[in-house]
Amino acid sequence: MANQQLFLGIDCGTQGTKALILDAFSGQVLGQGAAAHSMISGANGRREQDTQQWLDAFTQATHQALAAAGVDGQAILGIGVSGQQHGLVLLDEQGQVLRPAKLWCDTETTPENERLLAHLGGESGSLERLGVVIAPGYTVSKLLWTREQHPEVFARIASILLPHDFLNHWLTGRHCSEYGDASGTGYFNVRTRQWDVPLLQHIDPSGRLQVALPELIDAHQPVGRILPAIAAHLGINPNAVVSSGGGDNMMGAIGTGNIQPGVITMSLGSSGTVYAYAAEPVVSPEASVATFCSSSGGWLPLICTMNLTNATGAIRELLDLDIAAFNALVAQAPIGAEGVCMLPFLNGERVPALPHASGSLLGLTTTNLTRANLCRAVVEGTTFGLRYGLDLLRANGLEAQSIRLIGGGSKSPVWRQIVADIMNTPVICTEQSEAAALGAAIQAAWCHSGTQENLTELCERCVKLDLDSETQPIAGHVAAAQHTYEHYRQHVATL
Repeated sequence: MANQQLFLGIDCGTQGTKALILDAFSGQVLGQGAAAHSMISGANGRREQDTQQWLDAFTQATHQALAAAGVDGQAILGIGVSGQQHGLVLLDEQGQVLRPAKLWCDTETTPENERLLAHLGGESGSLERLGVVIAPGYTVSKLLWTREQHPEVFARIASILLPHDFLNHWLTGRHCSEYGDASGTGYFNVRTRQWDVPLLQHIDPSGRLQVALPELIDAHQPVGRILPAIAAHLGINPNAVVSSGGGDNMMGAIGTGNIQPGVITMSLGSSGTVYAYAAEPVVSPEASVATFCSSSGGWLPLICTMNLTNATGAIRELLDLDIAAFNALVAQAPIGAEGVCMLPFLNGERVPALPHASGSLLGLTTTNLTRANLCRAVVEGTTFGLRYGLDLLRANGLEAQSIRLIGGGSKSPVWRQIVADIMNTPVICTEQSEAAALGAAIQAAWCHSGTQENLTELCERCVKLDLDSETQPIAGHVAAAQHTYEHYRQHVATL
């Protein structure tokens, strides 16, 4: 059809890669594909991935999406890549990957992060200098760790890339980074949008790291055209443009139409995130709020909780329940689970800031220890963490009329109602649950068009709200949820 404009959106996450074909003319998603990744887990919180898996999954997911869409890859005008944030990919002079990528969820570099944080003058010093507080998952401590643990690898570093930068390099041969994903490195100033070169010189005075930095580009700038050999390998038009891309949260913002103030995106995934667009870099004094840049030209203040569907999944497995049975039990229990409170900090927690905490069940009696109350308590406990984060964002000036819900948990009507009641804000899902892949495709259409203005228009056309999922807070529930939340806050305060 003459009036189709086809774009490929890719989301390379921890669990796998998703691909999606978007017709930016009609705003319809025509087909999708997916392929899994595995994790290299080791002692001390090591979490790494073999980058070749990303390339294989990219290829497999793209072929699937093209087949599902029933379109010719030669019609693809552009590609956008979303990637898991904070990961470190190191290349040598020949462009070969030097070692497996250390991921956002890797905590092996906690001692290095603590030393770097002390060098910056603690949390307040880090906020003042970078606009964010560096955390163990960020990229910067991974560089210091590499220098100390693998000096022979460190000596060969010619290029430092984030996961999505690495995929863009594979596609185009260029070493670039855009401001959104760069915000999570820990060696980038989110206010001035510049690399912090002195911090890298502190890690290695030789200047090696500075030379290895990718070039920074604006969100609306393409990285370049796809390399002919890669185009042939993927079955894609060799003239396809590769957009700047970005981190998964930044692409999720575009994929939920969160590109101007007033909308909050909340993701109920294995971890939970809450973020909203801001036109100015107003940095919160709270260390938990990351004032990242957006991948649409502004900023994206964001909080992330470590425990969400991993905690609900643990209770489901414990009680041997499928999702439907679990949701039915959650719905059976009253708000507040008859006094059962779960602090679901199975992985420690970022928001509230309790990195060394473990989970606990409180308020148990002979009468309230039921399966339904346990199920309700874990959903409430994880959602309270998001409310805690939302309150931090609101204290920093965020105003929101609605919450756009994405991620696996958003498919549950009972969870949607709990979110609406706890946040006292209307909730709606987007039709396309793969928000990051959709955002990447929309950004590719934006970069392809060459005009800065039309991102709003593209989002209006391509981001569709699922009206059946719209959930309003219920007045009686809001008061009860607030009462339960205050109990949660009291329990957290004792930790």
